[in-house]
Amino acid sequence: MRVLYFTRAYTPHDHRFLSALAESGQEVFYLPLENDGKVLEDRPLPPQVERLHWRSGTGRFRWRDAPARVLELRRMLRALKPDVVHAGPVQTCAFLSALAGVHPLVTMSWGSDLLRDAYSSGWMKQVTRFTLRASDVLVGDCLAVRDAAVEFGFSPENVVLFPWGVDLNRFKPAETPSALRERLGWQDAFVVLSLRSWEPIYGVETVVEAFAQAIQEEPRLRLILLGQGSLAGRIQQRLHQKQLHDVVYLGGQVNQEDLPRFYQAADLYVSASHSDGSSVSLMEALASGLPVLVSDIPGNREWVVPGEVGWLFPVDDAYTLAQGILRAVREPQTLAEMRLRARHLAEERADWRKNFPKLLDAYCMALRRVGKMVEEKQTA
Repeated sequence: MRVLYFTRAYTPHDHRFLSALAESGQEVFYLPLENDGKVLEDRPLPPQVERLHWRSGTGRFRWRDAPARVLELRRMLRALKPDVVHAGPVQTCAFLSALAGVHPLVTMSWGSDLLRDAYSSGWMKQVTRFTLRASDVLVGDCLAVRDAAVEFGFSPENVVLFPWGVDLNRFKPAETPSALRERLGWQDAFVVLSLRSWEPIYGVETVVEAFAQAIQEEPRLRLILLGQGSLAGRIQQRLHQKQLHDVVYLGGQVNQEDLPRFYQAADLYVSASHSDGSSVSLMEALASGLPVLVSDIPGNREWVVPGEVGWLFPVDDAYTLAQGILRAVREPQTLAEMRLRARHLAEERADWRKNFPKLLDAYCMALRRVGKMVEEKQTA
């Protein structure tokens, strides 16, 4: 199958999808919408994947560029003749594909495009509705994404759902004491892990505030704070004001190869995100046998039943998050049981090797839908 994989920029998630598509025997062509100079994924494209290039370059996408991009996309499609076009997010790559009249079009939601961006303005609602109407199949990672698409008039019968999942051989419980904890002198500490990007949607400021409150009652607490982003100045200022630098490890942007050791060094994973589908970092934590304390949003509720593998707390509620951290510290037996259940849940629902083939099912569904429509037109 010839697949055109059209995405906004090259991320770790794209690397994983492109690698799996190539390994499954597909002929894969990769088209990034833009490149603003930020390095989101340092691993090269899989050698079997052919990258396509825009004649107009790949700076930041602007809406005024849409007509030219659509014309150029049509040119590429005529030359390439793909069997299926895989495009996402909804309001950028999939929208341009819809404008270009692409079929079969498999639109892949990235979670926040349907859960948040689609409702940001009247214009975005129109773009979302138009794109979904032109899509043959929608791929999503959680029920909340499907429900949002249905609100825009998309048939649930044409949705293929699967959490993207993780590599359970890489993300797994620690077999030996953490070298990172030993290096930091944190062997007897209770370590909280936050690794979401420092952007407003991910609520990292709430995590910092909650940790500052909790450590007043429990001095053994330590925080691994990974990531970077536009809120760096404010977060650094807050750490300085609260005199937390001695109890917080700032790891910056961590590459994919090093990431598992941070999960294995922690006792509790926290995320205060305002919007998520099936969060990959949440699944990585579960696969690592790590109890979780996450915001009470629809995507998280599909994974976390309070008291089973972790707990939920209201969005932006630093006080309740702080109390949740303290509860985790004070219930070591509960956490030990959660670690086992977390890994078991990941093995049941978050295994990338088991989940990825559903994407190929989505491609086949789209081909069948288009084939059936062509037959109906011919016999009409």
